[in-house]
Amino acid sequence: MRNTLDRDLLDRICRGIDHEEVSDRISGPALASTKAALVTGAATGIGRSAVLALARAGYDVAINFSSSDKAAKETATEAAKLGAKTLIIKCDVSDEKGVRSMLEQIKDKFRRLDVLINNAGTTASWKPKDLETLSLEEWDKVFAVNVRGLFQVTRAAVPLLKEAKGCVVNTASIVGLRPGPQPLPYAASKAAVVNLTKTLAWNLGPDIRVNAVAPGWMEGDWMKRMLKDKYEELMGKRAKATPLKRVVTADDVAETMMSLINGNRFVTGEVIVIDGGFTAST
Repeated sequence: MRNTLDRDLLDRICRGIDHEEVSDRISGPALASTKAALVTGAATGIGRSAVLALARAGYDVAINFSSSDKAAKETATEAAKLGAKTLIIKCDVSDEKGVRSMLEQIKDKFRRLDVLINNAGTTASWKPKDLETLSLEEWDKVFAVNVRGLFQVTRAAVPLLKEAKGCVVNTASIVGLRPGPQPLPYAASKAAVVNLTKTLAWNLGPDIRVNAVAPGWMEGDWMKRMLKDKYEELMGKRAKATPLKRVVTADDVAETMMSLINGNRFVTGEVIVIDGGFTAST
């Protein structure tokens, strides 16, 4: 193997041109100057709030979605207004080939990845306390997205995250820590996310930190789908039973994520509960 640069490259160095090409050929492409993040399930809810929080903090953001094309574009527009470069990527995180392609697109666009927020999630429909109403197909889909998908995205992101000494924040749930009214596969999958967060933290340190947030009952469409016509009544009761006298918002969750990303650099393997003190007082 030759230990010297070819004559053409030496000529370029002497003439002082093509500095980027010269640098790439000597030591590989340098990291871009602006930090970059990937948020899965980023079109609405927690994902949207996380994208905007990252944009405010100066990050460029890859916005992943699986079905909400219009909402993803609206989120990207708002992030751009805050100064972020954005990349919208439609990808089902349970699709390994799609996930690998998504990370290649991010590498090509941003040349780095500092933050991964695994927020993509789904749930199942069932009649509470009636196990026969839950199909195994729905069970498998929930675990494919919420658990395997989280792992697949993290695994594919490791090379970029390692180079940037980056971090991962996973969206777990309070029902992954204690029983709740959520469908069985959703609760079980979030318990798996809690464990996977700790396991990944052990495996990926010291180069990559991995933490999770566990929101309590959060206002918005997700809980509306869960509680249906009892949404206002039950959310009101939960707020009254909470020391801070309200329920969680998507912005609360994003704020906590940003604290884990930028403000707690010696924290890894932790799951931060965001529920206004409800679980600590009941």
